[in-house]
Amino acid sequence: QVQVVESGGGLGQAGGSLRLSCEASGSFFSIDAVGWYRQALGERRELVAGITSGGSANYADSVKGRFSISRDNAKNTVYLKMNSLKPEDTAVYYCAVDIVPAAFTTRRIPYWGQGTQVTVST
Repeated sequence: QVQVVESGGGLGQAGGSLRLSCEASGSFFSIDAVGWYRQALGERRELVAGITSGGSANYADSVKGRFSISRDNAKNTVYLKMNSLKPEDTAVYYCAVDIVPAAFTTRRIPYWGQGTQVTVST
């Protein structure tokens, strides 16, 4: 069984910072690529940032220069540091983790967390 849990959301102020964590636990070999997504009320879910197993990152244009994604492979955890927060960053943030079920396999199994609410006030 695999669990993916996001944490670190809450209320932030415009111009402030928050750090989200995404931890995978359970029975698996390792985690591969991970993406942070967000969904604002009434909007479609969008990719905010992604990171490969080797640490290469990509970002949505709306967060470039403000958000930073990183990972700690030993802890099976990926972080999203959000700086210079804006009210439009308000959304539920989800992480999606590609689980590697066993060694020497190319198979990847995607798991989603339940989401964590981020609300940015002016």
